[in-house]
Parts: sequence; structure tokens; C-alpha cells
Amino acid sequence: MNLAELQTKEKGLITKVKGRGAFRKRITEMGFIKGKEVTVVKNAPLKDPIEYSIMGYEISLRRSEASLIEVVQEKPSDFNPADYNGTIEEFTNFKEFSEQKSKEINVALVGNPNAGKTTLFNYASGSKEHVGNYSGVTVDSKTAKFKQSGYTFNITDLPGTYSLTAYTPEEIYVRNYILNEMPDVVINVADASNIERNMYLTTQLIDMDISVILALNMYDELLRKGARLNHHNLGDLLGVPIVPTVSSKNRGITELFDKIIEVHEGRSQTVRHIHINYGKGPENAIQCIQNVIRIPENAAVTDHYSSRYLAIKLLEKDAETQKIIAKCSNTKEILDISELRINKLTERLGEDTETIITDAKYGFIAGALKETYKEGAYDRRKETEIVDTFITHKIWGFPIFIGFMWLMFMSTFKLGEYPMNWIDSAVVLLSNFLANIIPAGMFNDLLVDGIVGGVGGVIIFLPNILILFFFISLMEDTGYMARVAFIMDKIMHKFGLHGKSFIPLIMGFGCNVPAIMSTRTLENRNDRLLTMLINPFMSCSARLPVYVLVIGAVFPNNPGTMLFGIYIFGIAVAGVVAIIFKKTLFRSKEVPFVMELPPYRMPSIRSTSRHMWNKANQYLQKMGGIILTASIIIWSLGYFPQTSQAVDQLDTELVKMDKYYNQLITNANTEQDSLKLSENKSVHIKQLQLTRESIRQENSYIGKIGKSVEPVMSPLGFDWRLSVSILTGIVAKEVVVSTMAVLFQADESDSNESLMMQLRQAKYQTGEKKGEPIFSVLSSLAFLVFILIYFPCVAVIAAINKESGSWKWAAFTVVYTTGLAWFLAFLVYQVGSFFI
Repeated sequence: MNLAELQTKEKGLITKVKGRGAFRKRITEMGFIKGKEVTVVKNAPLKDPIEYSIMGYEISLRRSEASLIEVVQEKPSDFNPADYNGTIEEFTNFKEFSEQKSKEINVALVGNPNAGKTTLFNYASGSKEHVGNYSGVTVDSKTAKFKQSGYTFNITDLPGTYSLTAYTPEEIYVRNYILNEMPDVVINVADASNIERNMYLTTQLIDMDISVILALNMYDELLRKGARLNHHNLGDLLGVPIVPTVSSKNRGITELFDKIIEVHEGRSQTVRHIHINYGKGPENAIQCIQNVIRIPENAAVTDHYSSRYLAIKLLEKDAETQKIIAKCSNTKEILDISELRINKLTERLGEDTETIITDAKYGFIAGALKETYKEGAYDRRKETEIVDTFITHKIWGFPIFIGFMWLMFMSTFKLGEYPMNWIDSAVVLLSNFLANIIPAGMFNDLLVDGIVGGVGGVIIFLPNILILFFFISLMEDTGYMARVAFIMDKIMHKFGLHGKSFIPLIMGFGCNVPAIMSTRTLENRNDRLLTMLINPFMSCSARLPVYVLVIGAVFPNNPGTMLFGIYIFGIAVAGVVAIIFKKTLFRSKEVPFVMELPPYRMPSIRSTSRHMWNKANQYLQKMGGIILTASIIIWSLGYFPQTSQAVDQLDTELVKMDKYYNQLITNANTEQDSLKLSENKSVHIKQLQLTRESIRQENSYIGKIGKSVEPVMSPLGFDWRLSVSILTGIVAKEVVVSTMAVLFQADESDSNESLMMQLRQAKYQTGEKKGEPIFSVLSSLAFLVFILIYFPCVAVIAAINKESGSWKWAAFTVVYTTGLAWFLAFLVYQVGSFFI
């Protein structure tokens, strides 16, 4: 808690003093330092300022100032013994708790995309976040906690960003986090093999006047190409401690966090605040703006933000900084002087002020590196260029990409077939085992048909999911994903999309939720919204079990090609919809294509395995959660009621038929006639039982639900069971499979038949289509199209709502995708009926 939250007469021990500059110097000189006891004396009549007692004298602070001082109460209400290293008995007074809290260091990881920031985060904290070699992998901040040398580190992994301007949402997010959350230390993770470009972000952090440590990551690559860097001297020039690291091999991580402790405790000899010299004209302008910001009336602002930093950002015409300046007492004067200085600099130097500042930063970087850095003879970029001559070739680039995608889907089906059959056999064995040891009855039916049948029907597709994510991980980790966006840029523009939109779309093959979140890397809001709205057409891994099941049952001869085709169809639909939306809803100017093409890197077995395991873990968690629950509910709705008038009539017919055949068999003249009559009896009884079970299901609660929507879905070739499966798929697409596993299992008395075989042999038992297959070629194609396009899962709708900032776009997605799914499935079934 902070000091401003203490009530009158309450005491606290100071654990940390935030803020900066003059405020921090003044407050510490007055005795507000770590470990000192402070008591709230009273509040002013208007609750601000507040009078405190510290070190035997009284002092008043504004609430805004007191909020920058962290304390613990004498009896902390939020104390949790699990957070304390010692035993509860050892916790004798709140000074011990204060010491414990004062040894917590809040650390933020900031760096360019592809600099290895998340890899460092994983190794340092033991987390398992996914790492990729392209922009936009970390689409939100991630937090973790770990301990070293008696200190607790609260680490936050922020999205990758090239700078701290207000150009993209992640840049604004990172900057606001640093300014508002005030982490104790910011680790600037930089790619040592591309140090000059990466250090531009470092100069912006220096301007902010915060505690920074530069982690030169991938330092082995710098050494491998024969380059040499005196990082100690460079750190002295920057006033920033520098630690070489190789986070992918867990090198330098311990040293890095030891350096954090050193900086936090004020023991570092390197740390000093420097002013980057922007030249005579810009420096005069900065000083003039700074003078009107740095007045006593604006203390609430300057306590939080460096006045020099604010002045520099105003010269860069930064809109977010102007919002901060709006809190000042002399806002108009500051903005007027800023505009005057901008105009003078532009007129005199003939350049935009933002360009002037940027050029000066790179000049400063070049000067610092000239004294400390020596280039090597080996250039890794040459290897990348050799590979790119084929990968991004104007002729071979597209065939290579299409071939890779075809290989991915073919492998997903063919390689996954073997472990899928093994798991299927294990599920059948488990079903038979449970069916034999548990007495017949409702519990037996629930366990065997509802739980094992429903969950087992989905879990067999786990190998297919893992193979798909293996290929996606290869694309991400090697750097090929960025090349795909590069070669697809022109085509994407034809559809009204930005080339960078292709990365979220490809990510959608894994899961639409992070794919929608990754649209933050798109600078233009219209591009972001458009990419969000068409992303659900990218077949996520949750749809894959449905595709594999139906394609395996109906199109067993060309499964890989069919799977490839349904994914390509989704891309085609996304393209057409994008063109329509771009010409109607999202008209805007094109944004330049600016995207880093990182050097190729060999993916590590650890990273790829971790990615696959994370996805497997998520899939298995769904098995034990939403899919298990859905299977039980669907089974219950299909199990009750057990009787109806139509079922009772069929039961009577079954009894009559049994007696009729028994009498014929008894009166048979020969043994051969008796055997033949027994066979006829078995066939007729089985047919009547199937009809009986079909009618019972139709009259069950779930049957009534299916029948109520069947009139809308029957023009698409769907019976009531397919309609119910589609309804349950709204929660999660895997539930479609578990629903069919529960509803179609009764159509075959042979429990050893796989679900694919059951679907292949499922026929209408009543009505006009009696005897016809439920999964015909046309109805199956229409079903696949509907599953591909209709309502994405609830999580995707929530993600669209969050990322778009409006529930209207989420609602629009629900309506238009479902309507489009019905229309296209209708076309497939009805138009196809004329040819087949």
C-alpha cells in the first residue's frame, strides 16, 4: 500500500520511495527513507494535504506525493504467511515484514521484437511463455516472481517495441506502464548482433530518467561474427550498467539479476543520469519548454515525469505527452511555447523536429559505438540473404509457401493417424472394461456413453493438434513467418489488408484468441478491426478435430488434400469478405509496410517442445473442464425421458416380433430352416431396435431442441443431431465432436466401431430420407463449411470485444459469421444437388 492510504493515527514502515528528480531528493532529505516509521497525524479539512509524524517532527505532504511512498502497516491486513520466508512464529513484529517487503524489486523487461526478451523471462522465472522469431509474440504483459540472493523479483514481460513513441498500441502500452507503474528497474533487452538499431530504444529510456540496465542478449552471436565490444566503457558513456547475456542458453541471467540488486541498492558505480546532446538549437528549445513545465504549481506532474523528457516529447509533437501536459496549471503557455519552438527549428534546420531528434539519437549511438565497438569480418546477414533468395523469390516464394502449408496439413492427417488409432483403441478398451465391471443401468450409461464416449471422442485428436502446432512453431521460431508476411504483402493489399495482417491470420490456425490480440502490431485502427473480423475464418486448432473426424469418415481416400482445401477455402472467404468490408466499413489510407525481417535462427528443441506441451496442456485442461461438463449435459439431455408413446409402441412390437420368430423357430422342419429364421430374427430385431433408439432420441430433451432448429438447418442437409452439434460448438468447437460421439454412438450395437465408422454408416431411421446416409458427400461438405465460418467460440468473441474496445464489433461478428455460414452451406448443398 502507499502512504496516502493510511488512515488517521495509523502507523506504517516505509519500504520504498518512488518518484524522481527534485521530489525524490527533497523527500529523502526530510527523512522519508526505507525502514523509517511514519504516523498519520491528521488530514486537512479538504482531505489534502496530510500531516505526518516522522523522526520526531511533523511534516505535511500532498496526497499525490504521499502516494509515491510505499509502506506496510503495523498490522498488515493483507499479510499472507506464504509470502514470508520464515515461519509464522518468527514473524514477531511488522518491522520484519517491512524488511521482507523492502527486498522486493519490481522489474520490467523492455526491448525490440526478436531481442530474446521473453526467452530471458522464461529462464529467469521458470515460466513457459511462447517465444517466436517475429514481431508481436508478446501481445500483452506477463508477470512472474522468483527469488535470488535474498531478494524477490516481480518481473513483468512487456510487449516488444522498437521505440516509445505513440505510433502503435504496444508502444503506448509499454511507455504508460513504465511511467505509471514506476518499476524499480527496467531491463532493456537488446540484440547484441544488431546493437546500433536496438540502442535507439535505450536512448529513449535514458531520456525518461529511470533506472535502466542494458542486457546485451545473444552476445554469442556478436562474438561469433568476430565483433568486439567493450561493454564496460559503453556502460560508462551511457550511464547504464551493461550485462552480456545469452538467454537461450541461460548464460548471464544470474549476473544480470545480481546487477539489478546492485543498482537497486545504489551500489553501482556506472549509474549516472546523462543528457543526450541534441545540438545547440534543439537543446535551447528543450530548455525553454522545460523552464515553463518545471514550476512549483506543476509539482504533481514533475514528481512523476522528467521535465526534460516531457519537453523532448513535445518537440516530437507526441499526442500522449500533450495529454500529460493538460494536467499542468499553465498548459496553454507550455503548448504555445512548444509550437513556437517547433516552428523555429523546422524553419532554421529545414527538417521536421521528430526527424531532428531521431537523427541526433542515432548520432549519439554512432559516437558511443565508435569508441567501444569493432565490427567483425563475419556477417550473418549473408547467410540470411542466401536463404531469402529462394524463400522470398518472386517465382519460387509462393510455391515454397504453398508446399509447406500442404505438407503441414498432410502431416497433420497422415502422421497423426497412427497415434490417433492407438488412443482410439485405448478408449475402446476402457469403455469395454467399464461396461463389463459396472452393473447395467444409468450410471453405466453415463460413464461409458457420456463421459468416456464424449471426452474420448475428442482426446483422440490430440496428436493432430500437436503436429499442427509443431509446424506453426517452426514458422515462428525460424523467422519464416515474417517472410510469409513479406511475400504476401502485395496480395494482401489487393484484399484491402496490410501485409502484416497475414501474421495474425496465420496465427489463427493455432488459436484465434492470441491471433486477434496480435493485431495490436498493426498501426492503423481500421486495419486492426478488419483483421479481427476476418480472423475467425482461419481454422483454429479447435476446429481440426471436427475436420479430421468428418473427412476421415466421408473422404478417406484424399484426407490431406481435403483438409488443405478447407483451410484454403477459409482464406479465400476471408479475402472476399475483406474486400467487401474495405470498400464499405473501413475506408482509410494505406499504411506503409514497415516490418523487420529477422535473421534466420535454428529453433531449439526446448522451445518447440515447450510450445507443443503448452498447447497439449491447454487441450487436456479442456478435456477435464468444458468438454467433460458439456458431454455430461448432452448425455443427460439425450438420455431423458426414457419412454414415450411411440417408444412404448415399438417396445410392444419388439416383444411381438420376438414371440413370432420364437414360434417359427420352434416349428421349423429342419435345423437349416431354424438357423435361417434365427438370422432373420436378428436382422429384424436389430433394425427395430435402431428405429426405437432413433425415435427415443428424437423425443428426448436434446432431440426436441434439435427438432426445433431443424427446419432452419434442413435446407443445408443437416438432421437434428448435426444441428445440436453446431449449437453446442458455440462454447468450444471441440464440443462438436463430443456431442456427435454421444448422439451417434447408439446407431451401432458394436461398441468396437470407431466414431468415424459410426458416422460413415449412420442413416436416417425415419422420415422421407429413411435409409439415406446422414453424412452424404454434399451434407458433409456443407457441414464442414458451416463449422469453418459460423460463430467463433465465446473466447474469440470476448477477445474481439476487448481488442476493438466495443461490444458492437463482437455482436456484429456473431451475426455476420453465422449468417454467412448458413448462406454458403446452403449454396454448397442446394447447388451441389443439381450435379450429384
